[in-house]
Amino acid sequence: MKRQYVHNLKLPEEPGIYIFKDYKKRPLYIGRATSLRDRVKSYFSADLIKTRGRRVVDMVTRAKTLTVQKTDSVLEAIILESNLIKKYQPHYNVDERDDKSSQYVVITEEEWPRVFLARARDLEEMQYAGTLPYSTKVLFGPYPYSGLIKEALRILRKLFPFKDRKAYDPRHDRFYKSIGRSPEVGYSESREKYTRTIKHLILFFKGEKKQLRRQIERAMTEQAREMKFEEAGESKHLLYALDHINDIALVKEDKLNSNSLRNSSRVGEIEKSEFRIEAYDVAHLSGTNVVGAMVVSIDDEMARAEYRKFKISNQTNNDTAALAEILLRRLNHTEWNYPDMIVVDGNEAQMKVALSVLRSRRLEIPVIAVTKNEKHKADRLIGEAQIITKHKKSIIRLNAEAHRFTIAFHRKRRAKMI
Repeated sequence: MKRQYVHNLKLPEEPGIYIFKDYKKRPLYIGRATSLRDRVKSYFSADLIKTRGRRVVDMVTRAKTLTVQKTDSVLEAIILESNLIKKYQPHYNVDERDDKSSQYVVITEEEWPRVFLARARDLEEMQYAGTLPYSTKVLFGPYPYSGLIKEALRILRKLFPFKDRKAYDPRHDRFYKSIGRSPEVGYSESREKYTRTIKHLILFFKGEKKQLRRQIERAMTEQAREMKFEEAGESKHLLYALDHINDIALVKEDKLNSNSLRNSSRVGEIEKSEFRIEAYDVAHLSGTNVVGAMVVSIDDEMARAEYRKFKISNQTNNDTAALAEILLRRLNHTEWNYPDMIVVDGNEAQMKVALSVLRSRRLEIPVIAVTKNEKHKADRLIGEAQIITKHKKSIIRLNAEAHRFTIAFHRKRRAKMI
C-alpha cells in the first residue's frame, strides 16, 4: 500500500478502528486508535522496519486497501476491535488471538449475575478440569491489553452498576453499594432493574449501541407516561452518559500501549507484564501515632502516584495487627490494580499475617518478608526462593522506599501533635 493512497483517505482524528485488507478485501490486520489519523500514519513512517519490525512491513506491503470506522469513544473502539478480531481472525492479529494472558469479561449465570475479568488461560484450565466455580452466561473477549479492559470495566460500572467477583463479601459489596456501583438486592423492582442493567451491558459489549439507545429511550418514554419521573430521569442521565463517556484514562493507557508497540518487533505485541509490586511498612513511637504506608513499583519503576498512607485505627504497639488493617483496607479498593507481589517489613509473623489476609479474600499473591539487621539493612528475605532470586534487588529497593515513605509520614504526624 502506498502512502499517497492513505493520504487521499483524509483520515479523521477521532477514535475508532482501522482494517488493512488484501487484494480480495480480506482483513489482514485490525487495530484500534485514539486518533485514526495519527495511528495509521505511523505505519508509513521512514523508520517502520526499525520501530515495528519486518512483520509489520510485510503486512503493510501486502495490504491493498484500508477502511476505518469512527467510534464515539476509545472505550467503544476497544470493544469493536475485539469483536471484529474474533469475527474475522486476521492473520496479523495472531498475537492478540492466541495470547493466554488475555482477559475475558465474564457475566455469570446467577440470580444476581456478577461481572468480572478472567484470564484466558485460567478459564481454559478450569473448564478442562471441570473446576469452573461459576456458570457463565456470556463471555466477551479476549482483550489482550489488561490495563485497558480493567479501566474500561471501571468506566462501564459507573453507567451500569453491577456486582463483581467478590460481591459475596458483605463488606466489599456494601462499599460499592454506598458509591452506587452495586445494586440493592431482595426486592422485585430492584431485581427487574438489575436484569435490565445486565441486558444493557451485554448490548454495549456486543457493540450494539444504537439498539441500546433505542431500548433506553423506549423505557424513558414509558416511565414518563407512568409518571415514574425519577426513573425517567435516570434513563435520561444514562443516555447522556453514553454519549459523553469520560475515558481520559483509556486515552492515557492507549498511548502507553502505542509507545510499546512502536518498540515491538511484532504486530500487536506490547509490554504485557506491567509487573506490579507493593511494599508495606508500619511506623510508631511506643504504640503512639501508629501509621502505615504502601509504595508501588511497576515494571521496576517507582509509581509514586500510586503510593498510599494509612492512619491506623488501633493505636497500640502491635505491628502485625497494624499490617493486617492496612492490607484489609487496601484490598477493599478493588478499583486499584492488584499487585503481582507483596513485600512486607518484618519476619515470618508479618508474612503469615499478610498471607492470612489474602486467603480471607481468596487471593493468591506471593508475599516476601524482609528482615533487617541491627543497622536496619536488609539481612534476610523470606518467601518463595524462585521469586526472591528473580526480584531480589527490586524487593530490597522497594522495602527501603516503603520504610523511608512511612517514616516521613510518621514524623509529619508526630510534628502535628506537638
